[in-house]
Amino acid sequence: MSFWKHFHHPLAAMVLLRVTLAVLLLFHGWAKITGGIAGIEALVVKAGLPAFLAYGVFIGEVIAPLLLLVGLCVVPAALLIAVNMLVALVLVHGPHWLQISKSGGWALELQAFFLITALVVAMSHSSSK
Repeated sequence: MSFWKHFHHPLAAMVLLRVTLAVLLLFHGWAKITGGIAGIEALVVKAGLPAFLAYGVFIGEVIAPLLLLVGLCVVPAALLIAVNMLVALVLVHGPHWLQISKSGGWALELQAFFLITALVVAMSHSSSK
């Protein structure tokens, strides 16, 4: 009996990934709830878009993570998070694509991790399980 076979739990792994993504993004959402979205509104307007689109951050950082947390509408919620991250990468982090952080990592590694994790959750979710 191999020790490593005890670690093969794909369903549990996907639940862990989905819940982790949800909880970590909810911290960002909570910051928008308590601190407001004025900065995001300014970026949206600067990009030539209507200011009300800034409220989409609540969908991507509050509503969608809550849906992931409870396991409802997982694929659409994960795709909303992915779109939210793409918008953040373009509007907020555009100048940082080639930057290295003070600790030596890519400056956008957290944003990239959220984006890729959301895509993995969307692509691997099975409603039959």
